[in-house]
Amino acid sequence: MAEVTVKQLAGVIGIPVDKLLEQLGDAGVDKSGEADAVSDEEKRKLLLHLRSQRGQPAAEEVAARPSISLRRKRTSEVKTDASGRKTVNVEVRTKRRILRADETAAPETEEEEVPLAADSADEVGAVSESLEPTPVVEELDAGEQAARQALAEAEAAAADAVSAEVDRVAREAAEAATRQADAPTESAEPPTAPAEPTEPSELEALKQAQRQWAEEQARAAAERQAERQATQTRLKETEELNKRESELREQQRKAAEEAQKRAAIEAQQQAAGAPDRAGGKPSKGRKGKGGGSDSDTRYGRNQLHVSKGKSGKRKGKQARRPAAVNIEAKHGFEKPTAPVVRDVEVPDTITVADLANKMAVKAAEVIKAMMGMGVMATINQMLDQDTAILVVEEMGHNATAMSEDDMEARLAQKIVDALESEAVARPPVVTVMGHVDHGKTSLLDYIRKARIAAGEAGGITQHIGAYQTETDNGVITFLDTPGHAAFTAMRARGAQATDIVVLVVAADDGVMPQSIEGVQHAKAAGVPLVVAVNKIDKEDADPERVKNELSQHDVIPEDWGGDVQFMPVSAITGEGVPELLDAISLQAEVLELKAPELGNATGSVIEAALDKGRGPVATVLVQTGTLRRGDIILCGSETGRVRAMFDENGQQTEEAGPSTPVQILGLSGTPNAGDEMLVASDEKSARELAEVREGKHRDARLAERKPTKLDDVFSQIQTGAVPSLNLLVKADVKGSFEAIRDSLEKLSTDEVTIRVVGGGVGGINESDANLAAASNAILVGFNVRADNTARRLIQEHDIDLRYYSVIYELIDLVKQVAGGMLPPEVKERIIGTAEVRDVFKSPKFGLIAGSMVIEGVVKRDAPIRVLRDNVVIFEGELESLRRFKDDVKEVNSGTECGIGVKNYTDVRPMDNIEVFERTEVARTL
Repeated sequence: MAEVTVKQLAGVIGIPVDKLLEQLGDAGVDKSGEADAVSDEEKRKLLLHLRSQRGQPAAEEVAARPSISLRRKRTSEVKTDASGRKTVNVEVRTKRRILRADETAAPETEEEEVPLAADSADEVGAVSESLEPTPVVEELDAGEQAARQALAEAEAAAADAVSAEVDRVAREAAEAATRQADAPTESAEPPTAPAEPTEPSELEALKQAQRQWAEEQARAAAERQAERQATQTRLKETEELNKRESELREQQRKAAEEAQKRAAIEAQQQAAGAPDRAGGKPSKGRKGKGGGSDSDTRYGRNQLHVSKGKSGKRKGKQARRPAAVNIEAKHGFEKPTAPVVRDVEVPDTITVADLANKMAVKAAEVIKAMMGMGVMATINQMLDQDTAILVVEEMGHNATAMSEDDMEARLAQKIVDALESEAVARPPVVTVMGHVDHGKTSLLDYIRKARIAAGEAGGITQHIGAYQTETDNGVITFLDTPGHAAFTAMRARGAQATDIVVLVVAADDGVMPQSIEGVQHAKAAGVPLVVAVNKIDKEDADPERVKNELSQHDVIPEDWGGDVQFMPVSAITGEGVPELLDAISLQAEVLELKAPELGNATGSVIEAALDKGRGPVATVLVQTGTLRRGDIILCGSETGRVRAMFDENGQQTEEAGPSTPVQILGLSGTPNAGDEMLVASDEKSARELAEVREGKHRDARLAERKPTKLDDVFSQIQTGAVPSLNLLVKADVKGSFEAIRDSLEKLSTDEVTIRVVGGGVGGINESDANLAAASNAILVGFNVRADNTARRLIQEHDIDLRYYSVIYELIDLVKQVAGGMLPPEVKERIIGTAEVRDVFKSPKFGLIAGSMVIEGVVKRDAPIRVLRDNVVIFEGELESLRRFKDDVKEVNSGTECGIGVKNYTDVRPMDNIEVFERTEVARTL
């Protein structure tokens, strides 16, 4: 038996802890507190002490008798029909035998016999409790309840009698053992160390006693099993009995309702036939000769028609209740006794509620801990990483700093399929870069034998085009990037997803800014460069000039000792195109491009758009694995299932391997161009990673919002409001929108602010028109149009709507409009200079400076400056101008005149008077 504490032992015995400690001290067991453990030996000492105090026999006297048998007999009745009138008497006889080890088995010590008797007594109590009836949860009338209560009291009295009989038998056994011990056996050895039997008869008697003890144990176990089976049988019978009783009550209720209805009908009939009954004719029932109606019976028509006084039967004994099954009501959860220390990963920012969830505590506990640290917080307040780590450590847990990038990488690694497959050769991905109008798309047009450039607005590429072309040297995937300055992000995006960069430079135009930018993107991405010198069919073509200019940017041709291939080509005649394809294939062989075909696909989003009929459409370049229709994909913070895939020719396809560009449908929204594309094994993981990325983007946007400071407000009040031009831009693809937005925002200056208040991908709708009206913005549609509802709102609110298909025109318009909002530039021009020769006084004008015009023309009412020793000492205006006492408007060079300076009286000889005029010049961005 396991050790128990003093408190647990006191609870089992049912006495206070203090009293138990006092009894233990009297028994010689030193225990100081309720948490001290009590061993079996100490319990035996306490039992012997209590027996000696009460005058009870010792344990060895009680243990002298080999066994005790208990017999009980119970009689009960079981109803066999629904009416409850037929019963069967059931008599249950139980026999319980309690055994101890045989006397000849020689127990080790006398004290060890005490727990055997105690355990046996406990077993008797357990058996008695197991035979106690379990109450039947049914509503019974008062007579049945009283009978059952009396039966329970009788059974309790019988159990007390049995317990008393057990004690009496135990005392008699102990006295018998004492008498046997008093016999002349003083010279015998103590039972703890029996001598070995010297006679065969004693050995056989010992074996016989052991066999009898084993048989008695087996018989007792069989009896206990039979009792358990009988108990289960009684429980089933009780359930069936309860079910029959409920059915009977339901039948009685229905019968009573029918009887009430019939009684009401008969009452009406009796009221109608009252004169006949007054004449002395008794009314007869509908059946039989007995007087009274059916309602006079106890159970209506369901029973025999007898009088009320004889309707009862002999009251039988109340059915006994089934014995209660002693099952320990213990649940599986155990309250932890030691504090749980958790490892909490703390991201860059976290709310109080999320932090409490990670620590598995309530948010109120976290708030309380923060208040103890001197920080007032709410459940939704955002905490930085340092504060969250301090709170976690304050609450006794281990905190680990974790960035959002780590979480994102871990979730991405969880999503990516871990299937390892053999890498196979894949087609090269070639990005064509160069300055605008240098012939990039025309060169691809000749290679693809199609006319793409003619379909582009203005003859320039507006967004990235991804094509896969079959050539004599195999399959090559081309990415055509824009060359305009506004599409820098697109070129960088194309360089990151490519294997080889083909830089197209016009032989007649030379190296331009976008050409240099393409070289920089190629070097930043670490991809090899092939230079295609285009337009060599022109008369003014100069390929050597291109080599010289590119050599200044560390692009050295092979014939000059470098590692860059220069291929002269013509997109019109096709000259040099086969050699260019050979150079690309050779470069791809050197790179040994390989990628696994099996497993989930990964790639990059090249471009994304919102189609009115198909929803979000994303152009994806598959880099590894195979993308199939029906896969769950994750592009940035957008998820979805691939509903359809189209190749560069618009034909549907079921799967796409490495280095294959496809258009996919089924995303939840329009992803950003350049986002990573992953195929997830389950939708839950994809959504979880999408939420993490969306939260990261939201935090970044919130961080960009700078709170308004009082100093900024005062500075704006002092300098005056800066005019702003609000624009709402809608584009056909995401890349074009990004390029336009960045280009327009770069036009902002200190004097005028250009803000893109909204926009996106898709046509102009009603919400866009309302936003433009509310923010006083100009609506700009780039390769998109407004629907009917939006056009009606635009006319009602008189919104300025502009459509463009070339980015040059859009940027020029914004420059023109923003330039008109700038204050004009004031320019000063000196028109004449006069030298003061003498000063006169005039009663009407005050001081008059007699001057000689030495340069230009002096005009009246023009602003002037007075210079002394070439230093401006006064700036004002000319009040009067006279020539020989005649007022004149202007005086030419070499002529004397009198000049009156307004509000200035300190004019001296040898001063110079400078006359100038101001002109306003319109400004442009």
